[in-house]
Amino acid sequence: MDSLPTFLRLQGRKCLLVGDHTNTQTLIASVMRTGAQVTVIGNDAVPSDGVVTIQRNFNDTDLIDCWLVVSAFDDDARNRAVVSACEKKQIFCHVTGNPGQGTAIIDTLQTASASGRQFSSALTAEPLSTPPSTRVSLVGAGPGDPDLLTLRALRLIQSASVVVYDRLVSTSILSLCNPAAQFIYAGKAKANHALPQDSINELLVELAKTHDSVVRLKGGDPFIFGRGGEEIETLTDHKVSFQVVPGITAASGCAAFSGIPLTHRDHAQSCVFVTGHLRDGQINLNWKDLRDPTQTIVVYMGLTGLRSICETLIKHGRDPHTPAALVEQGTTTAQRVLASTLNELPQLVEQTDVGAPTLLIIGGVVSLREKLDWFGASQ
Repeated sequence: MDSLPTFLRLQGRKCLLVGDHTNTQTLIASVMRTGAQVTVIGNDAVPSDGVVTIQRNFNDTDLIDCWLVVSAFDDDARNRAVVSACEKKQIFCHVTGNPGQGTAIIDTLQTASASGRQFSSALTAEPLSTPPSTRVSLVGAGPGDPDLLTLRALRLIQSASVVVYDRLVSTSILSLCNPAAQFIYAGKAKANHALPQDSINELLVELAKTHDSVVRLKGGDPFIFGRGGEEIETLTDHKVSFQVVPGITAASGCAAFSGIPLTHRDHAQSCVFVTGHLRDGQINLNWKDLRDPTQTIVVYMGLTGLRSICETLIKHGRDPHTPAALVEQGTTTAQRVLASTLNELPQLVEQTDVGAPTLLIIGGVVSLREKLDWFGASQ
């Protein structure tokens, strides 16, 4: 990630839109919604209510007191001249139609130029559809890569007053949170829980009494082996208002970054998510339903019980030569994929220094990994 996601408070501050009228006109209302003092400069600029409009060419003195500049010419050379002038004065500049040309990227909503090119602008993003009374947000942080956060998740963690986070939330995602927020670790590792689940549930209730923006930040998706349902049950019992923000679950993220499609017309017509968590030393699954060779099995928390899982699947009829892969640190730069067969994968893993988080994928789709491994090839 070579850019830092940032939201600007522009109320009362000067923002300059410079360029062709058709392009600047589509941005005026969006910038004005932020409360900024908007100035538009261009040979064909048309006066607008509440906007300082200047009909002439741009010059460097127009940058005095500016906080943000948007260059919206159809001519790339003129855009480059504006960017150059802004760089000399250390003012951020976004270029519509070619964001990589500028020093700021305003992203998320579509506007259009006279040439029909599509532009995007976060300045025009719709406000969150969240009731103002919402006190607690259960937010899915995704599988690790901060670029996989949803926009809603990013907005919420950047405005949170307190963040209760899990072990699987990456440090790169935590660094995007509001630095002034209170951070409370509630992670769980094997036989080592920072807080028991019941205590976490009650903690969210107590925090909601003293904070107006509590974020419960969970790796992956809150409702897929994340105990999110238990937490909001407690919030409901105490009449605490909440919202749930889904995240990319580990199955989707790790499979995609490993070149393993979870379903494929030639290999798998269904996919099932199960947990490999040991309870009393046993893994309690409906093994007979997992025999289907046209079904992909994704096992969360399956590292400790990997050998037992593979051996039991074979015992109940799954072909021992079924392709299988263990993904470690999925979607991150430290990702590693160990691929073999159901019969041989446990030995391969035991001979390798592997640590959590991991995800186990079993099925014919794993055979496509070497051909489709776009992420590994790019590293």
